[in-house]
Amino acid sequence: MISGTVLLLASLVFAAAVLYASVGHGGASGYLAAMALVGIAPEMMKPTALALNILVATIGTVKFYRAGFFSWRVLWPFALLSVPFAFLGGTLVLTPALYRPLVGAVLLYAAYRLYLQTRSRETEKPAERSVPVWAALAVGAGIGLLSGLTGVGGGIFLSPLLLLAGWSDMRTASGVAAAFILVNSVAGLAGHLSGVASLPDFLLVLAVAAVAGGWIGAELGSRRLAPRPVRYLLVVVLVVAAFKMLAT
Repeated sequence: MISGTVLLLASLVFAAAVLYASVGHGGASGYLAAMALVGIAPEMMKPTALALNILVATIGTVKFYRAGFFSWRVLWPFALLSVPFAFLGGTLVLTPALYRPLVGAVLLYAAYRLYLQTRSRETEKPAERSVPVWAALAVGAGIGLLSGLTGVGGGIFLSPLLLLAGWSDMRTASGVAAAFILVNSVAGLAGHLSGVASLPDFLLVLAVAAVAGGWIGAELGSRRLAPRPVRYLLVVVLVVAAFKMLAT
């Protein structure tokens, strides 16, 4: 029988998947926040977030690619080193004393980025600059390592960089972020399983919720973003979860 805690977590995962997939993200920071709120053990949080990321980011990658919002030219310089570094990060198991504050900081950053994105006018601006390869390699390596260590896919770090630097327009950045999250999550989970080989027994229930939410969110994402009140609510959830991780 499925427990009430798992059902609550599945509901939160579904909601996070809808919102994050609408902007090309896998939703890992949302899943981590949900797991923090319901008290999932830290050792189970990273592999669960990575596994759910793979499902949702796959859907997002396919849908944004089919809609024409994708660029291999933008993706490959970041992904080239992010994949091996995500695998490396996945092999490393941090103690709860290190993992909790690190994830708490990531969740606070995710809340900050989402807040800024929600306040913006979300106007599309054409990409004007080519991606400098060496800078992209360095950034990709750093994001990949952090992705493997924490269980995030890296989209919350890559998307704003692409937009601020003028390397991509908003919708293409979403498509690139989805693919970037996908490859990092696969590498991070592979690294984790190579050493620990453990996944929670309730993962299947969460996977169903994530796939359903990811499908809906990615479908909406090719047309419009989620309503502002919903995104502001997620900002609050991320902040609360972050402080819960930092305080325990």
